Amino acid sequence: MRAPLTLALTLSLVASGLPATSANAQLADSVFLSAPQEEPEAAREAVPAQVAEQSGGDFYCRERRLGEWFYCEKPKAKPSEQRAQQPTQSSADQLAAISKQLEEMKARAILQPTTENVSAYIAFQREQLNRASSFADMWRRTIWQNPELDYTLQRPVNQLGKRTWLDNRTADKNRVLASISKRYGVFYFYSSACAACEVFGPIMRSVSDRFGLTVMAVSLDGGPSKAFPNFTVDTGQYRAMGMQGQQVPALVLFDTQTKRPMPIGYGVMAADEVMDRIFTLTSVEPGSDF
Repeated sequence: MRAPLTLALTLSLVASGLPATSANAQLADSVFLSAPQEEPEAAREAVPAQVAEQSGGDFYCRERRLGEWFYCEKPKAKPSEQRAQQPTQSSADQLAAISKQLEEMKARAILQPTTENVSAYIAFQREQLNRASSFADMWRRTIWQNPELDYTLQRPVNQLGKRTWLDNRTADKNRVLASISKRYGVFYFYSSACAACEVFGPIMRSVSDRFGLTVMAVSLDGGPSKAFPNFTVDTGQYRAMGMQGQQVPALVLFDTQTKRPMPIGYGVMAADEVMDRIFTLTSVEPGSDF
């Protein structure tokens, strides 16, 4: 193919009046060499395996074979990157593994009390104690610097703070109980044959007199009460208050606004305990004291 093309170029130069020198022949050769050559069929089919795996389009990546520099091939992950991609063990699993290892080393030291086994157990145990000490120290430092996390600000534990808290609590309780009779009343269930009721009756009388609290004494067996001569006989009040069985003495706080009964407790209680329970049921949100 080259000889006819060179001859044709030479003849065209002669026809145009230019001498067919060797330089012109070289020019024709250079034109021929710069012309696109047709790639053999076998060469076109010999596509490397990595080119077939390229993720880009056929024309952009497969034909032009641009490789990973033009985002046609996904670069292979380095060994360090492969290790980093592996899922790490959770903290809970790590702690469980430490506990298991500690128990195993302890058992080995007991069953095989050699110097090596006992020394290994003591060293590993000391390591965990140091870790626990660091956690405890960081715990208290965090509490000091974050008052919203300090529970002792709500319920002091030191002697001075606890006394101050109790004084404030007593003042709040007295203020609430001074007006408790405006909304609440108490059902006092008893039995004339109950020895505990004989003891508890006068206590409830003192509570009623001190705070002006209305107490309705209800006899389950129809017998009288020395502390409450104006008693009434149970005609279903016990069950209406949500009480079960026949346990006496029993106290139920009744809200005259919501018509909702709230059992205070059973058995003999001191006057302060009765009023503390009434204050808690009426003025303290559940969970705020703990």
